[in-house]
Amino acid sequence: MEYGFTTAAYVVAAVLFILSLGGLSGQESAKRAIWYGIVGMALAVLATLFGPGAGNWLLSLVMIAIGGAVGWVVAKRVQMTEMPQLVAAMHSLVGLAAVFVGFNAQIELARVLRAKAEEGVDLFYGFAAVLAHKTPAEIAMLKIEVFLGIFIGAVTFTGSVVAFGKLAGRVDGKPRKLPGGHMLNAGALALSVLLGILYCAGVGPAIFWLILITLLAFFIGYHLIMGIGGADMPVVVSMLNSYSGWAAAAIGFTLGNDLLIVVGALVGSSGAILSYIMCKAMNRNFVSVILGGFGGEAGPAAEITGEQIAIDAEGVAAALNDADSVIIVPGYGMAVAQAQGAVSELTRKLRAAGKTVRFAIHPVAGRLPGHMNVLLAEAKVPYDIVLEMDEINEDFPSTDVVIVIGSNDIVNPAAQDDPNSPIAGMPVLEVWKAKQVFVSKRGQGTGYSGIENPLFFKENTRMFYGDAKDSLNKLLPMIE
Repeated sequence: MEYGFTTAAYVVAAVLFILSLGGLSGQESAKRAIWYGIVGMALAVLATLFGPGAGNWLLSLVMIAIGGAVGWVVAKRVQMTEMPQLVAAMHSLVGLAAVFVGFNAQIELARVLRAKAEEGVDLFYGFAAVLAHKTPAEIAMLKIEVFLGIFIGAVTFTGSVVAFGKLAGRVDGKPRKLPGGHMLNAGALALSVLLGILYCAGVGPAIFWLILITLLAFFIGYHLIMGIGGADMPVVVSMLNSYSGWAAAAIGFTLGNDLLIVVGALVGSSGAILSYIMCKAMNRNFVSVILGGFGGEAGPAAEITGEQIAIDAEGVAAALNDADSVIIVPGYGMAVAQAQGAVSELTRKLRAAGKTVRFAIHPVAGRLPGHMNVLLAEAKVPYDIVLEMDEINEDFPSTDVVIVIGSNDIVNPAAQDDPNSPIAGMPVLEVWKAKQVFVSKRGQGTGYSGIENPLFFKENTRMFYGDAKDSLNKLLPMIE
């Protein structure tokens, strides 16, 4: 009876997770998709707690309560600008959980094997009871699963910690490698595989091999992500999401939990696909990015001539009042300034004045896939005027005014004009083709990725300096 209930609950939960992933592809269905995921996870947890082999319910409930309380506090305190690093932090926890589960599985396996060697000892319960009935071939397969779970989990843990540091500005966003960079990663990987073979073959002390594998994997995760620059961090977050999924799938095989295998495979495959799509959107080589920028060297960037010309709120308002068509390009700077509300109000006033207003969203705008879409949805910007790059890029030449709010790389003409630029070949929003371009920016810095932008020096570009929220609030009363 217990097995039937658990299996049925897992099937329903898996369907809900699939519906959740599918619903997240559109803004209109995203809120419903989140609820699918919440219900699916609640059902999965309940089915596991009351399923076969379960125990320690009081301790489990206490730990769930503590975790839920911590999650509630974090969710209340974290701003939307901090969501990328929060996602990286969550990935690190999944990786660390995989490492702990792997070590626990080995400890339980050793206990069972010792007990079975002693005559008359058969007092097994929980996970140990499952291990006690495994054949030698199944135990060999279990060891492979433990090795993969620990290795992938450890890489995910330290890689996610470094990604968190870079996204939070606590670690330098520039690529950093030790001498011998890629060869160190390759050597650590080869040694990990060798130790994994020794562990799976039962040669020598199993725990010792696993500790060494964990340390090597910690190094690989750290060194791999340290070698990736800030401009590629959105891809890194997505890639680590994929790693955490495969780590979860490995845990599922170790524990014999079918739902964990399915969920891990869903997360792992979707993260890998998203990473590939983002690499394509940035004209990056997928293998190059995940290997820490292997072969990604660029020559000297082209020299930029001219000067950045500033404009005040009155000048921007006059241009907007005269314009018939306006395109707004949001970036991470809008998130930092929490200017989405002011942007929404500006949009409402311009549309009320009979002007055509649309938003242009680049696939890697911000530091997290979909970051800008979430902010605009939060500010109640109509979904139908938020367009992807491929849908709107051809419209810039016929647009009167473009307002760029806190974006740099995604509107950088050097991607097309300078073959030595770090972003050469990256598809970008061709905002410079509009009649007038206003860039809302705090100052003359190069931004997170450290790449200079020739757009700021073009004749039809004016720099609207200042905090985006304050600047737009000054502008709003002047819109007729």
